[in-house]
Amino acid sequence: HDPDLGWADGRRVSFGHDRQAGRRNAPSVAASAHVAPLFWDGRAATLEDQALHPIADSIEMGFTTQGAVRRLRRDASYRREFNEVFAQPRIDAAQLGQAIAAFERSLSPRNSRFDRFLRGNARALDDAQLRGLHLFRTQAGCMNCHSGAALTDNGFHNLGLHFHGRPRQDLGRYEVTGDPVDSGRFRTPSLRGVANTAPYMHNGLIPRLSGVLAFYNVGGARPRAPASLPAGAAPFPEPDPLLRPRGLGRQDLQDIEAFLQTL
Repeated sequence: HDPDLGWADGRRVSFGHDRQAGRRNAPSVAASAHVAPLFWDGRAATLEDQALHPIADSIEMGFTTQGAVRRLRRDASYRREFNEVFAQPRIDAAQLGQAIAAFERSLSPRNSRFDRFLRGNARALDDAQLRGLHLFRTQAGCMNCHSGAALTDNGFHNLGLHFHGRPRQDLGRYEVTGDPVDSGRFRTPSLRGVANTAPYMHNGLIPRLSGVLAFYNVGGARPRAPASLPAGAAPFPEPDPLLRPRGLGRQDLQDIEAFLQTL
């Protein structure tokens, strides 16, 4: 999560311990104060919970939470600083999660061009960006999922990029809940700072913002369900009802992208 890359990492999928490649793209943490649950599959209910997951993940950091706590306890400056904050002489995992989460909450965007527009500066957006905002709210249907302070509904949707039954299969939320309704669903990412966080989607398959808009304009991906599934196979994901062709022209798409650049 690099500040020069919009607090993401600019890679299709992230790498971790011993340069192992992960399964998914690293979303920006800039708006994480306004997001819950967390991770693409929603497996962490709170930011404090999320902060500890990467430490113990064998691919990400390849360590243990207690191992990290022991290292902090051996450092006199950390012992002193944690005690000043928590008024407890002994550092524990809960404090570690709270400290990381508190830092992540400090990253919340505050002064984008769109923020200035919302505060009443009518000149903060140019004509193309204003047209893009109008399309974002209307014909393009973006606000069906991207609304609120972080421009996310904090929900889960199937865009058809699950690769069911193929080597790249990733069924997202279903792997956490086991609920067939969740098959192929991934959480809606925040759009704050989105122009700086390419590539896009949970698997990083779309390299440019223009490609994302083209993808949605044609109604997303709609892989055909097989006539039958092998015994024990995960349920085939149902298309999200919000996905449909939008009929936007080239100028429309350019205007929406211009608006997204202001976030």
